[in-house]
Amino acid sequence: MMNPLSFGKGPLLLEGMKKIAQPLAELRLRVKEAGLAVIYVNDNEGRWQSEKEYIVQRALDGPAGGIIRPILPGNGDYFVIKPKHSGFFATPLQALLTELGIRTLILTGVAGNICVLFTANDAYMRDYKLFVPADCCASNVKEDNDFALRMMKNVLKADVREQAAIEFLLPADIRQTK
Repeated sequence: MMNPLSFGKGPLLLEGMKKIAQPLAELRLRVKEAGLAVIYVNDNEGRWQSEKEYIVQRALDGPAGGIIRPILPGNGDYFVIKPKHSGFFATPLQALLTELGIRTLILTGVAGNICVLFTANDAYMRDYKLFVPADCCASNVKEDNDFALRMMKNVLKADVREQAAIEFLLPADIRQTK
């Protein structure tokens, strides 16, 4: 979502971002209130000297600036910069997830049929449990997004219910059920 949309299909993606902004902000708030980790994974747009502040500022200065304000990275959030489509490819994401003891991922954002799908695929191959809330994922074309969600559900075993339906099982809850 931290994207300046400076490519030809950017206006199409902006429309999808508008639709998922509110559910995504709600999900982020619920995750933070539950004390769970929030990890932003953004591509560097081919700028090999970029950093978090630069990426976020470019997004704020772009057409989606007003949309992303409620979901900006905050204190305690993690930020991983990726060079390609998957959040796992050539990044420290796997090491971070291992260090944090995370085995379940909630993947959101844009583009659902590219970055979210490729990251979900790599996560599935690493045996993560996956949630990809349908109302928190968008692509340039709705049909492509729907197809990607269907693939993530049927092939990658992702739970694609809307974000409000996701219940968080916190570590304290896990200890009580043993």
